[in-house]
Amino acid sequence: MRVLVTYATKNGSTTGIAEAVGDELRKKGLQVDVVPAVEVRDLTPYDAVVLGSAIYMGRWQKDALRFGKRHGRELQARPVWLFGSGPLDRSAEEQEIPPVEGAAELMARIGARGHATFGGRLTEEASGFIASSMVKNGKGGDFRNMDRIRAWAGTIAAELQGRPLVEAH
Repeated sequence: MRVLVTYATKNGSTTGIAEAVGDELRKKGLQVDVVPAVEVRDLTPYDAVVLGSAIYMGRWQKDALRFGKRHGRELQARPVWLFGSGPLDRSAEEQEIPPVEGAAELMARIGARGHATFGGRLTEEASGFIASSMVKNGKGGDFRNMDRIRAWAGTIAAELQGRPLVEAH
């Protein structure tokens, strides 16, 4: 089974999450490509998709939303999971955080099987005035829990391995 893990990021934090998801799926015996959402043109080779986005100002990145719109019909025909990366604190560890509005709408439209929100990362290399001022004011750091991310990916692998492949390619 071949899985696409695709994502939209602003400063690279979501890339790290997507790569961790891809690595875990590979460890479970799946074929995986990890590709930025803006670079994906064709879903035909894939049996399943994991789509993630950085969350800024309570919104998913435009590249992730555009991916969902552009490939909506194809996504409906495959198992899909979504993830968001954003809280700059431990809140994603303490409770389930629901998807932001754009992700929730996409989930409903394509029939996504699940969603998770993971902590984000904001470092001195972050771009933009707001990001750099947050780091200077002590609001930065790395709040990604790679164990939790890998465990979530493991549940995806288990579900995929217990389900039939997508019929149409």
